[in-house]
Amino acid sequence: MIEYIRGSIAELTPTLAVLDANGVGYGLSISLNTYTAIQGLTGDVKLFAYESIREDAYQLWGFATKVERELFLLLTSVSGVGGQSARVILSSMTPAELCDAISRGDERLLKSAKGIGGKTAQRIIVELKDKIVSLGIDAAAGSPSSQPMTAANKEVQDEAVQALTMLGFSPAPSQKAVVGILRAEPDATVERVIKLALKML
Repeated sequence: MIEYIRGSIAELTPTLAVLDANGVGYGLSISLNTYTAIQGLTGDVKLFAYESIREDAYQLWGFATKVERELFLLLTSVSGVGGQSARVILSSMTPAELCDAISRGDERLLKSAKGIGGKTAQRIIVELKDKIVSLGIDAAAGSPSSQPMTAANKEVQDEAVQALTMLGFSPAPSQKAVVGILRAEPDATVERVIKLALKML
């Protein structure tokens, strides 16, 4: 079992971090929260890891905090929530917001994530409400500070559309949503654009 990987960032997108650890490049699937937390960092970066091993696939997931990893594992323990769906949920809201939504039984907020319907949202609330309290992660969940991007508006647009496409959305609707958001908020960061787009698509 890999507990964490520490290395320099060789490549970083809103959905993937490649860490160079002693000459080996580890590709870790990440959420927007983790992307926000490590974006712009220099030197070695530490990501907590989870290995997803199936007969047809092997995937490494990376998390900026243990709390986010714990929430990912809890989400994927719910019937109907796979790794990709859990990542979309964790990209749509911070760990603190997710814990709050589950604690309050906010089905509407959970359903705003792509691929999460009413029944799945209800299962998440029912199955995880007591667990997040018993594990103490409802109080421990913190929101990584947002680091504003200095990239040009076009670069923000291209990166946001690419991330949404990798999350499973069609390019055309993604482009339309991103352009609309940037018209309303020209200085919006990539992470904000993606979060707003996830609620629109």
